[in-house]
Amino acid sequence: MNVTLYLMTQKGFAVLEALVTNNFQEIISKVIIGRDKNIENDYAEKIIALCKSNHIKYHEKNEHYKVISNFSIAVSWRWLISDNTSRLIVLHDSLLPKYRGFSPLVNMLINEEKEIGVSALFASEKYDQGDIIAQSSTMIEYPIKISKAIELILDNYIELILNIFKSITKNEKIIAHQQNEKLASYSLWRDQHDYMINWNQSASFILNFINAVSSPYDGASTYINGIQKIRVLEAELEKDVSIENRDVGKVIFIEEKYPVIVCKTGLIKLLKVIDDTTKEDILPFKNFRTRLTNFNKQA
Repeated sequence: MNVTLYLMTQKGFAVLEALVTNNFQEIISKVIIGRDKNIENDYAEKIIALCKSNHIKYHEKNEHYKVISNFSIAVSWRWLISDNTSRLIVLHDSLLPKYRGFSPLVNMLINEEKEIGVSALFASEKYDQGDIIAQSSTMIEYPIKISKAIELILDNYIELILNIFKSITKNEKIIAHQQNEKLASYSLWRDQHDYMINWNQSASFILNFINAVSSPYDGASTYINGIQKIRVLEAELEKDVSIENRDVGKVIFIEEKYPVIVCKTGLIKLLKVIDDTTKEDILPFKNFRTRLTNFNKQA
């Protein structure tokens, strides 16, 4: 029995590192490596270095390769896998059948889910609808940044991958069960438009959003007076006050150099803000009378 691995990002690296640490590299047929230009560090070079140091064959996604293995396992993979010569297992960032699809962990943090985790499932024609092999979960508390949430679910990935490899090496049948379609929900793909802060939301929702799209992603965006695009990298909740004719997005207070912004309900203090183009820190704002918007007047 041998396995082909399709790996990306920190999750893929953590899985490969755990397999090597537990002496499973002998049954790894090859590793296919994907890159993600949308995050600060896609871990591709670290995956390559780990393959080299342990004499594991590898290819990058855009190279020509042939898969000949009993199983294939995809971790953090973003593309269709056309290989039909091996049984394909997918590790997905949610507790299925909820949050099928794209960016599940981001959307779970925005929605303030108290439990996150990973599902191992057999691939199916319709994405994330295959039979579930096993799941591993972690309870979390808010506020939490996505970098921390990723660190926590790495243990879930490792638990699942080691159990699967143990079954494969023992030539055990991998048992799986159907998903409950009545409980299914879907998580939509996200692009740059989806980084924009909607100030007509509660302060707690906006804080969750800022944390969910923070590093390794680009960070939540907004416009100063509809002109200058900025990124809000860190923020915290501020005690609300009674506001007549609540006008969201406006600065209401400056505490030291940190602006406090009016939300639909609640207030939020911005602690780290950079210009989207120069990446320079722009706090304090030049003017007290600053309005943050989710549109560009100049567009």
